[in-house]
Amino acid sequence: MPVHTRKFKVNTEADTDIIDITDKVQEELSATGIIAGVALVFVPGSTAAISSIEYESGAVRDLADAIERLIPQDIPYAHDARWHDGNGHSHVRSALLGPSFSVPFADGKLILGAWQQIVLLDFDVRPRRREIIVQIMGG
Repeated sequence: MPVHTRKFKVNTEADTDIIDITDKVQEELSATGIIAGVALVFVPGSTAAISSIEYESGAVRDLADAIERLIPQDIPYAHDARWHDGNGHSHVRSALLGPSFSVPFADGKLILGAWQQIVLLDFDVRPRRREIIVQIMGG
């Protein structure tokens, strides 16, 4: 089974920036010519995550608000006490949501729900240029 590894970069803003990367993942898949299989979408680093959601402003705001309620920025974190970088909450958010998302594809198209998109969530306290790795397996 062939495995293709593709990469692209995304500029993010600080503090729970949620970006739809579905079209870019589809572009990377299409470039391989593989018809059926699975695509693994991965973000290196410990302050970002990959997930899926209906990418519309209400759902995106609800997700950001829920993350803030679950893992608030304004409480003490041991990481911050040690490193003084203010992103302890970013690491915890990333660890809980995870750095990757897998999606099957057929006929060269990602198989997602009608209202489901793949999103990059960047939790760091400063803007970043994130590399996204798409590993495509299939035939």
